[in-house]
Amino acid sequence: MRIAMVGAGYVGLVSGACLADFGHEVVCIDKDEAKIAALRAGHSPIYEPGLNELLAANQRAGRLSFTNDIRDGMRGAQAVFIAVGTPALPDDGGADMRYVHQAAREIGEAIESFTVVVNKSTSPIGACDVIEQIVAERAPRGRFAIVSNPEFLREGAAIDDFKQPDRVVIGVEDDAAQRIMREIYRPLERNGSPIVVTTRRTAELIKYAANVFLAMKVTFINEIADLCEKVGGDVIDVAYGVGLDPRIGRRFLNPGPGFGGSCFPKDTLALTKLAVEARSPMRLVETLVDVNEKRKVTMADKIIRACGGSVKGKRIAVLGLTYKPNTDDMRDAPSLVIVPLLQQAGASIVAFDPEGARHAAPLLPGVEFASGPYTCLEGADALVVITEWDAFRALDLDRVKAALREPVVIDLRNIYPQGAMRAMGFRYEGIGRGA
Repeated sequence: MRIAMVGAGYVGLVSGACLADFGHEVVCIDKDEAKIAALRAGHSPIYEPGLNELLAANQRAGRLSFTNDIRDGMRGAQAVFIAVGTPALPDDGGADMRYVHQAAREIGEAIESFTVVVNKSTSPIGACDVIEQIVAERAPRGRFAIVSNPEFLREGAAIDDFKQPDRVVIGVEDDAAQRIMREIYRPLERNGSPIVVTTRRTAELIKYAANVFLAMKVTFINEIADLCEKVGGDVIDVAYGVGLDPRIGRRFLNPGPGFGGSCFPKDTLALTKLAVEARSPMRLVETLVDVNEKRKVTMADKIIRACGGSVKGKRIAVLGLTYKPNTDDMRDAPSLVIVPLLQQAGASIVAFDPEGARHAAPLLPGVEFASGPYTCLEGADALVVITEWDAFRALDLDRVKAALREPVVIDLRNIYPQGAMRAMGFRYEGIGRGA
């Protein structure tokens, strides 16, 4: 099947490459000419494990191509996916739908024969209704159908998530469109992945409900970690014991400096806005948004306390800047709050991130970027771990101690064993390790 993917960002590239790998003929469309030129030359604009290889293999096989021309890209396509950004609006946190609506206008003008228009961008409830109205102003209603197909990709594991999903959600209200969507995802259905077919609005709500529930799990365990520090418990054991209950599960029970990224912050804000507009406010979600934002500030305070109550004139080494490992994504990363607060308190910051430095540098002025973890630590008064890259877990701790001016480690991801660190002479501070 020929498929057009409007938007060659994170979701569009991963989805397009995986669909091409299933055997479909996929054209990724993007207005950014430099991005399209780079993709044609084999260079991905984002870091995602395995993506470069997948893009290259399917380009060589002739199943994946890139263009700036939406009419050319849509020619002969039975389905066109909208995979453009919906960033949070600065005033109220609602999703900015400008790019989705612009894509819908251009798609409507380019439709030549029956086409399934699939919204894969995270959008408010009712977004497909608006897309349908926009397209209908430019194409006869019998020539298209609108579908909601939310994505559930984890950055750093997106290819596996697409190819071995927990579920595929299809919001559809047209029989012909449903047949085409099932044909697109037939390889997954054959492999036993559940296909959830529902209404468009229900599909849109599934996306928000899933992300916000996971954000609540993260926020919950962070508050339990704070309590552990006060009463002498160990959050690692608490999370393990709680997570063994199959009704709860162990995933997303890892305490840290607060959630970030492209989904959780934006989706929690968007859902609270939608709930207020629908006169069905969600107090639980409103609270978790507030708690998560304040947590990043308290992490800076925690670092300052661990450094003796002041970081003025001190050199602080930071390992990890991206919001999570295995990505170069800096969107809403906790480091963007923590690092400036340390700078305001008088610290000089030297940082290392395996993939995020290029995007982090313009966002964190005044930070010195090191070429590796050990050069980052050299002569520092303290080490702060913000992102749990695997490369940091296996550092030679004797070498770490020798490199630091003071053996102070503030581990905001609990990647090091507390007892062993203290036995080695480190002044070690984790998260929720009150025991």
